[in-house]
Amino acid sequence: MVDSATLNAGDRQSPAGMPTVVDQVAVARLYGEPLFAMPQDLYIPPDALEVFLEAFEGPLDLLLYLIRKQDFNILDIPMAGLTQQYLTYVDEIRHRNLELAAEYLLMAAMLIEIKSRMLLPPRHVANGQEAEDPRAELVRRLLEYEQMKLAAAQLNTLPQLGRDFLRAQVYIEQSLAPRFPEVSLGDLQEAWQAILKRATLVQHHRITREELSVREHMSMVLKKLQGQRFVEFETLFDPTKGVPVLVVTFIALLELAKETLVDITQAEAFAPIYVRLAYTPS
Repeated sequence: MVDSATLNAGDRQSPAGMPTVVDQVAVARLYGEPLFAMPQDLYIPPDALEVFLEAFEGPLDLLLYLIRKQDFNILDIPMAGLTQQYLTYVDEIRHRNLELAAEYLLMAAMLIEIKSRMLLPPRHVANGQEAEDPRAELVRRLLEYEQMKLAAAQLNTLPQLGRDFLRAQVYIEQSLAPRFPEVSLGDLQEAWQAILKRATLVQHHRITREELSVREHMSMVLKKLQGQRFVEFETLFDPTKGVPVLVVTFIALLELAKETLVDITQAEAFAPIYVRLAYTPS
């Protein structure tokens, strides 16, 4: 019969020195397999094991943390204890990151100076006034910093775009057909007045009686637009035929636009006005 102690000893150790039966807590796992001892040839960078339990945004943040943690009166700071605790923290980060400790060392020098001034007899001030407390400037900076820190914390609780919510965006696919600017009534009126002005320069004095038909001139305008992509507005009028013909032609053009038989458009503001046959989808 096999002894139980011998069996347990055989279960705990394997020929390679690793246990075959997991009966204790592993220090790590590698590809799912437990490791009960750190490998001797494993390289771990020194910075990988550095853990800072408290993260501070600067010297004032550290001082404020030490004061509030020990419930010190910020208006009557015990400089000896505060300076000692501050120097302990600075000495820790100085050995790890000298560049980070630079601004903390500057504040440490200021604390030591304040502590030294408090050990000296107070200076006499003229007019019987009390000497200024060496801690006054430090207290003012700490109170201002705490006020700004609280305000920043309150602002951080407000909803922020990209963190708490996203702006709704809707994409609308535009039609591929070009959309020309609409011709205003004022633009059409100016173009018509320009045509009338040129007509008065070339008109002749004639005494005739002529019957003018709007429908007939509508047909004439449509014939001019046949087979043309765009026709300039001014080319539809012949100033040599006199003002009455121009008026009837203009009325005919307005009737065609009213019946949506023609389109009046322009490429951009103040550009020439063009007329074309209205497009009728099949």
